[in-house]
Amino acid sequence: MKVWITKYALTDGIIEAQQIPGSAYDGKEYAFFVGKNSQYITDFYIPYEELFWDKNSAIVKAEEMRQKKIASLKKQIEKLEEMRFE
Repeated sequence: MKVWITKYALTDGIIEAQQIPGSAYDGKEYAFFVGKNSQYITDFYIPYEELFWDKNSAIVKAEEMRQKKIASLKKQIEKLEEMRFE
């Protein structure tokens, strides 16, 4: 099954991956996936809240992550601008 992973969205972009058959179990939080074109050479372990079954949902999540990061950086800049050395 094809999925889109947002865990690395702010560094590597949204990753399109393929689920390894039989790797997801009922009641578990995780499943194994292999990246397209061997992006990560081996399989990797992704929590379900960081993967999406359709690309549009992944894009929405990545945009939320981007906006939060921008807000965080603006806050850091404000603190640095207010800092004074005597």
